[in-house]
Amino acid sequence: MNDFNMIDIESIVKNVVKELTGNTQVAASVGTESTAKNPIADIEKKIMDIANLNMASEGEFGVFDNMNDAIEHAWLAEQEYRKVGLDKRTQIIEAFKDEVRKNVEEISRRTFEETGMGRYEDKVLKNNLALDKTPGVEDLEAGVKTGDGGLTLYEMSPFGVIGAIAPSTNPTETIINNGISMLAAGNTVVFSPHPGAKDVSVFIIQLINKAIEKVNGPKNLIVTVRKPSIESTNIMLSHPNINMICATGGPGIVKIALSSGKKAIGAGAGNPPVVVDETADIEKAAVDIIDGCSFDNNLPCICEKEVIVVDKVADYLKTCMSKYCAIEITDKNVIKQLEKLVLTENGTVNKKFVGKNADYIMSHLGINIDPSIRVVFAEVDKDHPFAVEELMMPILPIIRVRNIDEAIDLGVKLEHGNRHTAIMHSKHIDNLSKFAKAVQTTIFVKNAPSYAGIGYGAEGHGTFTIAGPTGEGLTSAKTFTRKRRCVMVDNFSIK
Repeated sequence: MNDFNMIDIESIVKNVVKELTGNTQVAASVGTESTAKNPIADIEKKIMDIANLNMASEGEFGVFDNMNDAIEHAWLAEQEYRKVGLDKRTQIIEAFKDEVRKNVEEISRRTFEETGMGRYEDKVLKNNLALDKTPGVEDLEAGVKTGDGGLTLYEMSPFGVIGAIAPSTNPTETIINNGISMLAAGNTVVFSPHPGAKDVSVFIIQLINKAIEKVNGPKNLIVTVRKPSIESTNIMLSHPNINMICATGGPGIVKIALSSGKKAIGAGAGNPPVVVDETADIEKAAVDIIDGCSFDNNLPCICEKEVIVVDKVADYLKTCMSKYCAIEITDKNVIKQLEKLVLTENGTVNKKFVGKNADYIMSHLGINIDPSIRVVFAEVDKDHPFAVEELMMPILPIIRVRNIDEAIDLGVKLEHGNRHTAIMHSKHIDNLSKFAKAVQTTIFVKNAPSYAGIGYGAEGHGTFTIAGPTGEGLTSAKTFTRKRRCVMVDNFSIK
């Protein structure tokens, strides 16, 4: 026993640690500071310490205490995942979807309780929409061109490890949607959820990883940290093993992502205008506007944020809205009080009321309205803060204009160049085309609620990452791939 020295102990510890962890770098970093009075006890302690550290860094079904550990394991998973074929990817995604689908109500309830925003029943709809309308590997369509010059193959390859930022407004929907798209494309994902939705984000990511492991998929295909923060997000944005950034949220986080120096997809804010002209089916338009505006209490960025209506039909539109789960505020003093309530002194949105029910908001003014009322609306001028700011509340400004040209000009102005979403109710094809060309939004909905633009009750795939700022549009699996060309120059054609 006394023949052992410090070098012997260190060598033994390194070899045993290497066997336990399979990590040469971890083993090489092991040093010995003991006086070696009891070398065997010292060896045991070192082995247990390193083994415990290694177990801690393994995480718990994709959830880690440290962002660096999360990224490292996502990177290791990507090395394994790149060997997986399309059939296995499909099996993994189907297992992911099946497990989440069984827990949709629980996920929706947890989101509602943790964030305190929106409506439980609408969150169920949004989560199911993400599951049902997000395409998988079928979105990856390769192309080929043959001729006298040979054969050229166009393929879609994964970026590698994607860092994805998720908002508190659509936390689980974004994880479902982006998770399916990014895994289908062959990437692994490191999510940085909003701290306001951290618990439900951890819950759904663990569900997903458990489902993947049940079908013998690689561990840690989707990872996150237990306590997300600005610091952990900054680590993700700058980490060398992150190959791409996808930021879904407000303009601030999108700007930071675009400044990361990496390939970035930004899905920012919107302020969708609704234009109603004199040819519209006004009764249907009223129902569609209230349904769209009140969807999850106006949290989705696609929702109707302000209505611009031609004077000739403005009064009738308001009458029809009042008959359908909405109430008009006509007292100018009450409108002013409401403005002071939901906006701060510097004009920003008071987060206390974001995504709250209409009756909850009005109760803070001492006004009791029926809980069945889903939207409160008020006629205001075109420069009113309700029209200019994206409130994300079931408060809808109505702006009266003289004609369709004035309506279109104002709609473009209030959309703020976000290139996000616009809606129009009209039977006049020229008016519809004129507004669509002028506003140039990623989503343009005609004669339907805004949520038709993400596939709910309409055709087309769904997404909760609408990349207006960076131009990718409604994201899907192919969005998260690198486009590659493989060329074989030969007389390959059949003659």
